[in-house]
Amino acid sequence: MQLRELSSLTGVPIASIKFYLREGLLPPGRRLSATRSDYDEAHARRIATIQTLRGVNDLSIAQIRAIVALIDAGASRVEIMKSLQREVQSLGEPVPGRTQAGNAVVALRGWPDVPTAARGALDAHLEQMARLGVSVPPAALDVYSRAVDLIAHVDVEDAAAAEDLDTLVARVAVGMHMHRELVLKLLALAQTSRSIEIDRRVPMSVRARSYATRVAESA
Repeated sequence: MQLRELSSLTGVPIASIKFYLREGLLPPGRRLSATRSDYDEAHARRIATIQTLRGVNDLSIAQIRAIVALIDAGASRVEIMKSLQREVQSLGEPVPGRTQAGNAVVALRGWPDVPTAARGALDAHLEQMARLGVSVPPAALDVYSRAVDLIAHVDVEDAAAAEDLDTLVARVAVGMHMHRELVLKLLALAQTSRSIEIDRRVPMSVRARSYATRVAESA
């Protein structure tokens, strides 16, 4: 297909497609003449990937270029997913193994104890919690890690089934943002629902006395 057809198929303006070509995000088409090139479904998939990374994940052109360079170089799916996770979630450099809690949860879940940006980010967050005096009981860490392990299994299996690397990136990018937000919203609803259940178990007389006490204290 020619450029105009590619634009019509993807819904992306010709000017934007030319920009992607100039920036090296989109591979050049097969040259037909000095002014015409032929494009195929792979170009349409790459444009969809670029649009996802920009629109859903708000990545910069430089960040997108680094990710598609891995695709074009034939990098492994694991390396592409790790790079995408690092860019999308701003995880920083992998510096793992700094906290006992981090070591414990990795051993508990049987996760590979290897240097990754995600592991380093977990340790950094646990250190911040410790500085603020926020404890993480082992039982809570067990429940949280077991829950997210189940979620991760669904996400990664879905991504691994992608038929090509561009589709893989698009699925992972959407999952990292939209699915993460879904989990947070579900957690908020669950916490609210549990609070309502607990409140309903408290006798009305107790709630009334508690309210009266607060009013008296504020007077």
